[in-house]
Amino acid sequence: MRRYHYQKHLIEKHEGSLEEFSRGYLKFGINAEPGATVYREWAPAAMEAQLVGDFNNWNGSEHMMTKDNFGVWSIKIPHVDGRAAIPHNSKVKFRFRHDGVWVERIPAWIRYAIVNTSKFGAPYDGVHWDPTTSERYVFKHPRPRKPDIPRIYEAHVGMSGEKPEVYREFAENVLPRIRAKNYNTVQLMAIMEHSYYASFGYHVTNFFAVSSKSGTPEDLKYLVDKAHSLGLRVLMDVVHSHASKNVTDGLNGYDVGQSAQESYFNTGDRGYHKLWDSRLFNYTNWEVLRFLLSNLRYWMDEFMFDGFRFDGVTSMLYNHHGINMSFTGNYKEYFDLDTNVDAIIYMMLANHLIHKLLPEATIIAEDVSGMPVLCRPVDEGGVGFDYRQAMAIPERWVDYLKNKDAHELSMSGISQTLNNRNKDQTIILGRREYYGP
Repeated sequence: MRRYHYQKHLIEKHEGSLEEFSRGYLKFGINAEPGATVYREWAPAAMEAQLVGDFNNWNGSEHMMTKDNFGVWSIKIPHVDGRAAIPHNSKVKFRFRHDGVWVERIPAWIRYAIVNTSKFGAPYDGVHWDPTTSERYVFKHPRPRKPDIPRIYEAHVGMSGEKPEVYREFAENVLPRIRAKNYNTVQLMAIMEHSYYASFGYHVTNFFAVSSKSGTPEDLKYLVDKAHSLGLRVLMDVVHSHASKNVTDGLNGYDVGQSAQESYFNTGDRGYHKLWDSRLFNYTNWEVLRFLLSNLRYWMDEFMFDGFRFDGVTSMLYNHHGINMSFTGNYKEYFDLDTNVDAIIYMMLANHLIHKLLPEATIIAEDVSGMPVLCRPVDEGGVGFDYRQAMAIPERWVDYLKNKDAHELSMSGISQTLNNRNKDQTIILGRREYYGP
């Protein structure tokens, strides 16, 4: 608890407040200022940097960037004849030099990214998303109130029908059916951009970008607003437990062998998840905290999400990431040298921030370990989640349906699975449908 208060105090001392700290998306990336377009990127290991794209024919010689004492590169480009120098929908990339080699990367805070689907293996391009006022979607409906008991429908928009769906089709054709089934909440998977579609959205490459496979940012806003009009709250499946290891289109491309304090990720084995084949964040880093906390606020402020389901929380809680672990409930399994205190402090900051910005937010942790204080309030020394998603229950259900006959059902096993939790811990029960032969 002392570590949490100390970290929060440092943020308030140097950034003004946690809320102000979480406004990073208004400072980093490409943003408009009076009479100019400003771009900022944290890349302390870079020796030189440029902003390149359609707007300058990919020639960055006249758009060199300058670096401050904190490793932040920036450039201010004046408007031309009253118009932004970087038009809406322009392709852009961050070009930087390290050890004599120039490389191009998608801006870390980019809000949209696309790929040429007609070309096999084509890389993603960052897109500057800044539609005109007439093209920008305006929300029309208020957030529904928080239900006493959430009934959650989990959905992957692209896989919600027989044909690949997009945000607007999902809003028009699927949301009314969900509401008719008496659900009051929709949890959307695979919203953040991920170049590997088969990852189901869990190998994120661009954390602030809407998945272009299903539409544009304005399309997603329409979906959320449509859900609100039907009385449905919308939760986002957020992945802050790890990131794609992709270099050309992901955050991993900013890791050029520097120290952990100059990288989004831990170095060596600590920075790599062997089971997921992905990179692991350095939660002690100031700019990583800014990036992740701002990411949460961005989705809440810009897209009106009503909360989050944090994926892979077990991996965040422990340095062993829960791999080959069988948790028995012994408190030594939860509180020892394998506990990842830095990640827990981040989650405490995140939950405090979300509830401060939106007191009626719903925050769910996907955890299989049963961490006792996971759903206790932050001011009581807990991690601050509202619910723990009980993953063992649907797994037990699927096992029975696939592998056992009715006479083989174990009532004691069912009872143990349903009651395997701290008595004060609120849980979300899940059911998975099995479509057998």
